Amino acid sequence: MGSAWKTMWLLALVLFGSWSVVMAADASPVGLVAKTEQATFVIAQNDLPGLQARLDGLKQQVSLADSLTQLVSLQDLIQTYLNDVERQLSALRPLQAQLQAQLGVLGPASADEQAPENTDIAIQRIHLIEQKDKLDSSLKTLAGLKASATELTTQIAALRRSLLESEVTQRSNSILSPNFWRPLIAPQPQDRQRLSAVLQEIGATLASVWQPGQRLASSMLLLLALAVWTQGRRLAERGLFWVCIHRMPEGRLRRSSLALASILATLLTATCALELLFYAVTRQLPLTPMLQNLAEEIEKLVYTCVLITGLSRALLSNRHPSWRLPAIADPVAMAMEPFPRILAGVLLVLVTLSQITNVSGMSSQAVIVGRGVIALIVTVILAILLLHISKVRKAVADSGEAPEAGTTLAGLMYAFTSLAVVASMLALLTGYISLARFITYELVWLFIVFSGFYLLMQLFKDLCEYLFSPRQASGKALKQLLGIGDARLEQVSTVLSGAGRASMLLFALIALLVGGVGTTFGQLFAQALEILGGAGLRKLNIIPGHLLNAVLALLIGVYLIRSLRRWLDNEFLPKTAMDPGMCASLSTLFANIGYALVILLALSSLGVQWTNLAWIVSALSVGIGFGLQEIVKNFVSGLILLTERPVKVGDLISISGVEGDIRRINVRATEIQLSDRSIVIVPNSQLISQNLRNVTLGGSAQGVATLELTFALDIDPEQVNDLLYNTYCEHENILDHPAPFVRFSKLTPDGITLTVTGYVSSPRVVGKIKSDLLFEILKRLGAAGISLAKPAAE
Repeated sequence: MGSAWKTMWLLALVLFGSWSVVMAADASPVGLVAKTEQATFVIAQNDLPGLQARLDGLKQQVSLADSLTQLVSLQDLIQTYLNDVERQLSALRPLQAQLQAQLGVLGPASADEQAPENTDIAIQRIHLIEQKDKLDSSLKTLAGLKASATELTTQIAALRRSLLESEVTQRSNSILSPNFWRPLIAPQPQDRQRLSAVLQEIGATLASVWQPGQRLASSMLLLLALAVWTQGRRLAERGLFWVCIHRMPEGRLRRSSLALASILATLLTATCALELLFYAVTRQLPLTPMLQNLAEEIEKLVYTCVLITGLSRALLSNRHPSWRLPAIADPVAMAMEPFPRILAGVLLVLVTLSQITNVSGMSSQAVIVGRGVIALIVTVILAILLLHISKVRKAVADSGEAPEAGTTLAGLMYAFTSLAVVASMLALLTGYISLARFITYELVWLFIVFSGFYLLMQLFKDLCEYLFSPRQASGKALKQLLGIGDARLEQVSTVLSGAGRASMLLFALIALLVGGVGTTFGQLFAQALEILGGAGLRKLNIIPGHLLNAVLALLIGVYLIRSLRRWLDNEFLPKTAMDPGMCASLSTLFANIGYALVILLALSSLGVQWTNLAWIVSALSVGIGFGLQEIVKNFVSGLILLTERPVKVGDLISISGVEGDIRRINVRATEIQLSDRSIVIVPNSQLISQNLRNVTLGGSAQGVATLELTFALDIDPEQVNDLLYNTYCEHENILDHPAPFVRFSKLTPDGITLTVTGYVSSPRVVGKIKSDLLFEILKRLGAAGISLAKPAAE
């Protein structure tokens, strides 16, 4: 009895639990999901005033900005603002689509008064319409905010260009004038006060770090940051070098990987050291807005200096000359080694002092002096570097060794740098200080961009050569997967490597045009997307995220077409009753249609809207009318040849004096193989529009072996007739049906002409059989004492 009660209770609990789950599942779409959507929508609505206030504040700051540094910082803030707005838009668009779908399910309100609809449905429709109206309004507001922020970005770019032009063209005292150095020797009282205020804020921050009870922790953090930058960098380099040496294949890929490992180790350790240093300084007292701005600029400067030293160390590789990527002689590389560290140290110190003068709001004369000092010292360092390298290169050349393999590129680099150094020095002497500073900064930025992208392009090239090498496991797997040969695999490697390096070169050009010293990778990437993803791509509805889908669709489609064509050629078509020519035509037609469909599928995956391609169709129509009509005509003729099949692969044809076998019918032209095994390319349109003799079209065509011989007048015609007839009948390749025959052709004063004709199984063997018959006839005529007629003497 107790067991029965327990079983009943257990059954009741199971039924109750199942009912609860079902009810919860039924209620979740209406309850929990609706509440979640409503909460998300309420949050989005509450963010709108804050976003509007942020945009108004950014506009006010842009209107008050009077330096390039401030505009660059504001540009970063606006980009962050745009990301926040886009995040809100992405969160609300699905809700809008869902509300529209729910309204579609409910349908429009019933207009029939005799059949009123359910009250709950009407209330729910009204509620959904209200929610959708509010959501549409919020989306419209967010779109307006995004448009305003985008326009503000354009205005900042215009302001930056205007400020740069005004600064570059501004003329002040020359560096030879005592008035130029006066703000440095005898600064103005206002400049002293502003500089003192900044130094007091810095002192207060450092005092909070070094106060009693915090000195040990601060010292430990500083020592840890120093250890990370010095010993940590060496350990990171050794670890990455070990991975490259033991895990990367021997050759160029290992060498370029080692160079990249050196830069990565430098950047990673520098980042860790900076984070530790920043934490040590700000863990007790947060930075003021002025010091926060200064810290951000110094951070960019530090990364610039780290890139200078890291790239130079990776490309020169003086400790391991065999790892060196550019073709630079060892003496030249050794001569260049100390200069990047000197340049980085000078920039770190001088530009930091210049940033302090900028954030403190000192007078323009003091700012100009700071720019002049930076430009002068950097120009002198670069001039000494060029003179020293020229001296070493001359010594190397005198010794008989070429300093660089690529002398043209090296010569252009030296010439350009020398001209820039001369221009900078002339600007300093004539009073164009900002222009000189701009030239020196651009030289430093050019070195960073050129070196960095040179390393990336070399790495990408070596990686493509390794992955697509027929001797490597990856290349063998690709050959087996795609069914291609070594030559085609090398072509893929070359094309992919060229396309990748061309893309990197384009990005490098954009970096040179829109970037500068202190520009971050995020800013470069945003500028590149803005340039490359402009109005042209937006009109075609090409989204960068769809590029991967299009590439995958293209690769998979081509692979499937090739696989199916191999299956047709090797498995299916040989088992049918169709002749080889028909099989080849069907295979070619299938491949052409398949490739066309794959291209359409790739364009569809890319997001291309065909309504936006009207200009492409117009351009094609103009091109067809002027220069592409022959190509189109041959293409259409090729399709006709593959469908109607007046000729097919394997037919023996004769056209315009060309006679041979058809080997292949391509999209544009047909390949005809002559008797000497040479190939004649005939456009498809000629096979359609001209008179063509197809010897084997009927499938049972026979060849005709005809010989015409002239004998003297005194021969016995019956004897010669029997001799010729018996020779033909006794030859094994002459058919019995139709039987061979001898015909009296003509009688002339020179002799009697007899024609003997016999049929063979194929036109392709006529030449050989006629040769054999002629040899046999001459042999029998000689044995019978019968000679051919001699031509009459003129």
